[in-house]
Amino acid sequence: MAVFMNEQIRASEVVLTGLRGEKLGIVSREEALALARSQGADLVCTSLMSSPPPCTLMPKGKAKAAAQKEAASARKAGSGQNAGRSGGKDKVKVKELRFTAHIEDHDYDTKLRQADKHLRSGKPVLLNVQASGAKEAAAAKTVIERLVADLKEAGVKDTGIQSGGKGSKVQLNPR
Repeated sequence: MAVFMNEQIRASEVVLTGLRGEKLGIVSREEALALARSQGADLVCTSLMSSPPPCTLMPKGKAKAAAQKEAASARKAGSGQNAGRSGGKDKVKVKELRFTAHIEDHDYDTKLRQADKHLRSGKPVLLNVQASGAKEAAAAKTVIERLVADLKEAGVKDTGIQSGGKGSKVQLNPR
């Protein structure tokens, strides 16, 4: 969240709160800035979502320190295990399992057990079969279709099978 202070505030009028939390009402931006200067304080805009925006007088330097602390805690909260681009808000991490188009039976069985275990524990799985060229793309799609059929008890397709020149992939969500 960006903090707007002093001259960065562009609104012509603001709803002002004093240093001790007292409500000073709607005043002009210039009057609020003059009051902040006279009290040795910063004028800090707390939200841009309303008109006129609510602003608070804060002791010099406190607003910047509070904004940095809040940004650091937001970064820390967003760097957890399930954090994605949404800042970690209930984002479920998808487990990706990679295969080759010509996978051996033993390797196939091992990866199939891993996918089954993840799906049964409630986690979605992205199955990605890589092909080394367009000729192997058909084999990659066959492997994906076999995986989907073998995992039908544990998972359901979230997306259709996506095929391209480099392989095929599909996401399965737990049932």
